[in-house]
Order: sequence, then C-alpha cells, then structure tokens
Amino acid sequence: MGFLDTLLGRSKPKKPDLDRLFALPTAAVTLEAAAGLTPTGVGAVCFRAAEGAAFAQIEEDVRELLDAGDGPKVELSTDTYGYTWLVARHAPTDLVGLVTDLHAVNAALEAGGFGPQLLCSLVAFTGPEGKRFGLVYLYKRGTFYPFAPLPGEKRDNALELQVRGAVGADLPVEGDLSRWFPVWGAPGL
Repeated sequence: MGFLDTLLGRSKPKKPDLDRLFALPTAAVTLEAAAGLTPTGVGAVCFRAAEGAAFAQIEEDVRELLDAGDGPKVELSTDTYGYTWLVARHAPTDLVGLVTDLHAVNAALEAGGFGPQLLCSLVAFTGPEGKRFGLVYLYKRGTFYPFAPLPGEKRDNALELQVRGAVGADLPVEGDLSRWFPVWGAPGL
C-alpha cells in the first residue's frame, strides 16, 4: 500500500481466514445455553456461479468429495436472486462434520482461483417455537453475523442482537451492522 492509497483512504482487503469456521461448534454450545438455539444439521456455501470448464470441474470435484460416504448429503440450489448454494446435510449432532464440509467447499473454490465468487457460508439453527436462525460467515470480511428471518421477509432484530452479544467471545462478529445482509431464501432457513 502506497502513500497515495493511505492519503485517499484506500486499504487492502483482509485475507479471508477460513479456519474461523471451526469456531462454530463452540459458538453453538453458547447459542444453546443463551438462546435455546440448536443446529439443524444444514449448512450451505453461497457463491456466484462462474462459466467455464474449470469452475464446473471444481464444482463436480467438491460434490464428489462431500457425497463420498453413506449416500448423497450435498445438493445444489439457486435462489431467486441468482446465487448458487451448495448445501451440505449432516445429523444435527454432527456440527463438526458439517463445518468441515463447508470449509472444504470454500477451500476448494479458493484454491481453484474462484475466491472472488465466494459470498458467504451459513449454518442453520432452530429455536423454541420453531424459530429459524442462521449464523452467516462473510467470506470477504472474515466475520460472522446472525440472521433471524421472520415470515414476510422480516427479521427478528432482537434475537440477532441477543446472539451477537452471546457469541461475541466465540466468533469474530461483524461490527458494521449495514453488512448484516438478509439471505432470504437461504437453504435451511
């Protein structure tokens, strides 16, 4: 970064730290104690699909890697905004396995040169009275934020702020609330 960049207020973006995903199991224990939220076993990686054989090959390799085992646990879906979600499913008690799969997807896309297409990863939770909830990892920021959707594309802001306070010691929470983007139609929510 040069003098002119400093003078004009430009900064280099932080390099993503995918290993932060492995803090989710600890945060899940905190979430259950603080808000009664438990993992559903569903997680997803959201990315903007790219054209070309190289991207298609990486996508196929990731699906084969994650599907190896006791039957298909991975599915591909596209939301109404045109973003692609690679959805992984595990037993609700196997959050470590789910996080490992999400990390593998992110790492494979990043290693293949498709890091700029990665948007976020999400782990779904459920709470009392059927509340839906997700912890979202922003790939480009290296931070997490809570997302609590309500019917009619509304959000439970009180629950989101409660969760921010509860998991702040376990996860790097995004401090800029304007970056807590809604992920309407995300798989698992």
